[in-house]
Amino acid sequence: MILSRGPDIERFLKDPGREIRCALIYGRDRGAVRERAEQLAKTVAANPDDPFDVAALTDNDLDEGGKLEDELSALSMMGGRRLVRLRLGSDKAGPERAAAEAIAAHADGQFNPDAFFIVEAGELRRDSALRKAGEKAAGCATIPCYEDEPGDVARLVRETLARDKVGLDAQALDLFVARLPKERGVARQEIERLALFLGPGSGMTANAADLEAFLGVEPEASLSDAASDAFGGRVGPAQAGLRRAAAEGETGPAAVRAIGMHLGRLRRTLTLAQNGASLQEAAKASGVFWKNEREFLRQARAWTLPQLDQIQPEILNADRACKQAGSPDVLIAERLALTIAGRARRLGL
Repeated sequence: MILSRGPDIERFLKDPGREIRCALIYGRDRGAVRERAEQLAKTVAANPDDPFDVAALTDNDLDEGGKLEDELSALSMMGGRRLVRLRLGSDKAGPERAAAEAIAAHADGQFNPDAFFIVEAGELRRDSALRKAGEKAAGCATIPCYEDEPGDVARLVRETLARDKVGLDAQALDLFVARLPKERGVARQEIERLALFLGPGSGMTANAADLEAFLGVEPEASLSDAASDAFGGRVGPAQAGLRRAAAEGETGPAAVRAIGMHLGRLRRTLTLAQNGASLQEAAKASGVFWKNEREFLRQARAWTLPQLDQIQPEILNADRACKQAGSPDVLIAERLALTIAGRARRLGL
């Protein structure tokens, strides 16, 4: 059973049912993986930290032959449902293969049928033995964790701040969500830090100006500005923004990703405009922050979809080149930005 829709995942985490014995939770966003595994563990076990009824294993424990099978076969000391958690932290084939075999056997009822088995893993390819085992087993729920969409992040921010009786207006929420890290665990820490900044229980609803002291200048903001400058034909500012972001700790792949995201917003805006939306409505639907709207619309009027399509392969090639061992990733990203800026200037930007 594959669960990919948010509502389906939330229902399962609250009530997995007795017919499901395993859950494979995986994805690049390890914070989301960990958060969902913790929520499921609290549903399955009365006390997820109970050392007698809960076994927490890692890759290293699989080096001890039979330990995982022993834990899955053990009975609950207190008569409740036993919980076995396995957290895979490496890309080694051995632990992944052992976990796949354990999922298949446990879902088939070969171990203690009252034990619940949770496997946490990083990103798994389609040909992964572990992913195949989880998706094939009838008694296993497979939950992929993708990066949150902006709407999901906004909802997380609103709900978390509401618990402390503080909030953000629409513009401040857009600004804060745009600056949040992609990793769920780190993002949640930032939201909690914002709640402390606003004053728990104060009832304050902050606006964009109120957030300036909290946000400061973030490295990712430098990348976003550099990407906008590149598509706007501003060669010097684009180069300066990338170098500032590099000095703040950002890498070449992150810079290329920011350029790709800006291209994606332009493509979505132009596509919506082709289908009848006004350019301003299309920009808002594409997630363009109100302060950047004027410059973004200037770019959207100059670029065309075929021209953007010509740049897409260059972004993918730059991304691959940045990720090669020993590559000058910052320089690769800088060359990409300058190439785009040069084309933008030839468009009259």
